[in-house]
Amino acid sequence: MKRLIPAALALATLTTGFATGAPAHAGSAPSAFIRVDQVGFAPAETKHAYLMTSGAAGRFSVVDRRGREVLTGTAGRDLGAWNTRYPHVYDLDLTRLRTPGSYRIKAGAVTSPEFEVAPAGLLDAPARKVVDFFGLQRDGVGARGGPSHLNDRAASVYAWPEFTGPDTDQIKGGLTRIGGPVDVEGGWFDAGDYLKFTHILSYVDTLLWAAERDGAPVPRLRAEAAHGLGYLDKMWDEKTKTLYIQVGIGAGNEAGTFDGDHDIWRLPQADDGDTGDGRQFIRHRPVFRAAAPGEPISPNLAGRTAAAFALAAQLEPSRERAKELLDKAASVYAMAKTTGVGQLVTSLPHAFYPESVWRDDMELGGAQLALAAQRLGDPRAGRWLAQAAHWAAEYLREETGDTLNLYDVSALAHADLVRAIRRARASGLAVSEADLVAGLRVQLEIGARRAAADPFRAGARYDEFDSVPHAFGLAATSRLYRSVTGDRSYDAFGTGQRSWALGANPWGVSFVAEVGENSIACPHHQVANITGRPATGAVVNGPNSAELFEDGLGGRFDEMPACPPDEVDRYEEFTGRGSRFVDDVRSWQASEPADDFAAVALYALTLMSR
Repeated sequence: MKRLIPAALALATLTTGFATGAPAHAGSAPSAFIRVDQVGFAPAETKHAYLMTSGAAGRFSVVDRRGREVLTGTAGRDLGAWNTRYPHVYDLDLTRLRTPGSYRIKAGAVTSPEFEVAPAGLLDAPARKVVDFFGLQRDGVGARGGPSHLNDRAASVYAWPEFTGPDTDQIKGGLTRIGGPVDVEGGWFDAGDYLKFTHILSYVDTLLWAAERDGAPVPRLRAEAAHGLGYLDKMWDEKTKTLYIQVGIGAGNEAGTFDGDHDIWRLPQADDGDTGDGRQFIRHRPVFRAAAPGEPISPNLAGRTAAAFALAAQLEPSRERAKELLDKAASVYAMAKTTGVGQLVTSLPHAFYPESVWRDDMELGGAQLALAAQRLGDPRAGRWLAQAAHWAAEYLREETGDTLNLYDVSALAHADLVRAIRRARASGLAVSEADLVAGLRVQLEIGARRAAADPFRAGARYDEFDSVPHAFGLAATSRLYRSVTGDRSYDAFGTGQRSWALGANPWGVSFVAEVGENSIACPHHQVANITGRPATGAVVNGPNSAELFEDGLGGRFDEMPACPPDEVDRYEEFTGRGSRFVDDVRSWQASEPADDFAAVALYALTLMSR
């Protein structure tokens, strides 16, 4: 996820201490490490761990909590070098381990973090923690640390600003007020900062409702999804047919006459009363709209916002309320600009979230509308089914090459469109079930090809942004594929992607805060940093291109405690294959959590818990 934070102001976060199992300083580091999923596996799952070493490997064993040896084996084939310091990564096949319990792996003098084998409920606790993170992200009257940004209840609307360059969020000139007041209080902070985006929130809320529908083991998830939907309801003005897309600005202006969100470090409760020089847009945050009232809306926004309302309609117990939600979804969907689209609208600047694919959003919105209408016996179901199929065909023809994440929702769209087609027993559509299944398979093969060439079997690229959400997206897609085909061919691949994100990676880090023995310790999150409390359940970007760190991590605000306290990069020796991970308060490139990361992680955990 591209975050345009000036290098001189690179932000950061604190949590207390490092988890057990973090590597020692490079000079005293052992010559081998065992990397394993620090949550664990279901008994029947394929199970792999990895021995990363500077030398040859031999036998390994698995011991239970009493130290009893329960499994022995010989390290499998050398999967290749990670970097020059660790030229060997050996596969440790644990699949024969099926008895429930808590275990560690031993190879020579090296011992792994603990992991579980559990027949049920294995992923319940991680899923609950991820939902907890959304509670931490709440803005407005329900914010965890007390009411925040209540001035958003009467916010002014401004014209799109002009930026000093295509890849910066610094504003040229000033802001021009064009409307308001509007009530945009509530919702979730987008990431470690306090900006709010409809593009992100609609994607997140869609996944939360999908997780609720598909059996997420978290009782309070429904309330959290409803919280997000309530905010989307504020973003969509049915009367004027206006969609508001953003609250707040990233940086101030070139002249230095006002500040933006990324220019300061504070708790959100401080903003409403901040009367400092240049803080006018911190105190009264500007709102921006997708298009003029009644004008067509960027199709990515229309499709995913409609999907969130329609998914909620599928689950709403009150028929009257469900019909209201369906009508709202239909209204937004009908406003999509699908000819002469031009640059998609995501955020201001566009480079915060540079999306280029939109037919997947229209497919997703149409599929969810069709499913909701089928549930309610609404005669418009057939029309939306045909529209979803049309956009699916267009996507398959025009928009290939990515996998499930914020920027491409086609995997969920394909799977749900298959379900809608089957419920309608429809034929003669622009796509067939076989076309959609093939589309899912193409995405899984993208990941599988990458995994085959990687010593840790990673299906995501970890020298680019969003490696962790891509891994969870592939894990989710493996189960979506199984759900519509009954074919388990990609189950092991999907389990491997979950494992990579939860510790079976070169750095031995679980990229979900407070999940696993050695989880992310210094997420780039202001509330956690200032309060000193962990951002439980936060899912971070993870490793990124090593080039992004060449100029260092940047400085810290005076209000920002250092994390780690000694500012030593404990993972430097594991930099490899063009990627680097830094668990540091200043490492926004790697350690910033975001709502969309958490949402796709939750959805993957949900599908894998069934």
